[in-house]
Amino acid sequence: MVNTTLKSLMAGAAMAALGLAAAGSAAAQDDTYKIGVVTFLSGQAAESFGVPAWDGGKLLIEKLNAGEVPAPYDTVGFGGMKIEAIPIDEAGGATKQVQEFRNLVQRENVDAVIGYVSSGDCLAISPVADELEALTILYDCGTPRVFEDGSYEYVFRTAAHATMDNVSIARYLKARDMKVGTFAGLNQDYAWGHDSWRDFTASMAQLYPEAEVTAELFPAFGAGQYGTEISALMREGPDVVHSSNWGGDLQSFLLQALPRGLFQRSQVVLSAGDHSIPPLGKNMPEGVVLGARGSYGLLSPDTPLNDWWFKTYQDEYDVIPVQAPYRMVQALLGLKSAIEKAMEANGGNRPTKDEIAAALKGHEWESPAGMIQMKLGDGHQAIQPTAIGTTAKDENGDTILVDIERFAAECVNPPPGQKSVDWINAGFQGAKCE
Repeated sequence: MVNTTLKSLMAGAAMAALGLAAAGSAAAQDDTYKIGVVTFLSGQAAESFGVPAWDGGKLLIEKLNAGEVPAPYDTVGFGGMKIEAIPIDEAGGATKQVQEFRNLVQRENVDAVIGYVSSGDCLAISPVADELEALTILYDCGTPRVFEDGSYEYVFRTAAHATMDNVSIARYLKARDMKVGTFAGLNQDYAWGHDSWRDFTASMAQLYPEAEVTAELFPAFGAGQYGTEISALMREGPDVVHSSNWGGDLQSFLLQALPRGLFQRSQVVLSAGDHSIPPLGKNMPEGVVLGARGSYGLLSPDTPLNDWWFKTYQDEYDVIPVQAPYRMVQALLGLKSAIEKAMEANGGNRPTKDEIAAALKGHEWESPAGMIQMKLGDGHQAIQPTAIGTTAKDENGDTILVDIERFAAECVNPPPGQKSVDWINAGFQGAKCE
């Protein structure tokens, strides 16, 4: 299975960028586009997600403002407008984030907000964004509920939701001909963890109908200690252990499970595990099947745009980019391309938020991770290709990924108009996996 090809689309995108450069007005070039960027800058989600995301965001903004990003993104800023970003810490919970959001919109007068790792925060922010008519891009959170249970005019998610992550993990097991008679789950006790486990178990029911669930474990978000859960998994001895844990919770689980032999006893699969590789280094267990929530980091494609981005980030921070900076960049490039699409339509003038929202709806753009298509949620929810691999060690003991399988966007994301779990339960009807 392969992801959608990008190279055939680059020439057309580059021509569109040239057209915009000719149409852009002098007034736009002297203007500023102000965005709020919300992500975890403190707490257990900061190290693996929030800080790398903001590192990627501020680096790309710097390069965009300098006109140093490769085609089709080589115009300065957003359509000639310099980008000004206000970073906000996502820590503190949904109630606090709603107030921070209102401050960004009503006091800071931002033109758009890009943010949110937490699924709970995304669910809380989305109705407020429409209430305030504030252009909002959800760059990371995973719960499918945002657009499957709601409808919004000014809210967009520029990355695939968690269904893709868990369908692709199950498809990977099948593609690698792994035998699964029993499986168990350890997932965080909130929307993300429950939705991830739901989609994985539903996918396994289709692909491994004889397999039985032996344990369903939901420790609290931020629990940090997993001795009881690891004991339960060791006692049950399932063939596969699924986890969508992330951030400090995932690192803690891996470090605590390693000396107890869980990775020798069961095949551990991590739906969002790539971000644990840099902080754990040589302590990352071998033989773990993991995804990155897209074709990111060590799973990213060989394209000119990705080659530039990967090297630029690694040179700046002396670490490889993982999913969080990729998804932040994906959002920024989606906003940039939508703004410039709107400017092409209005003669090069600064676009209104409604013009940008109209341009984003159903939009497609190239990202370092592949082609992003706003195909779900009435054109407000992205789908994208993804990849899954297995951890191994190179000759220096550093973690690499092997046995990589790539999946087209329409193989692992539901079609328009269908809820994720209904699509899975119907046997992935309409999936395009060739």
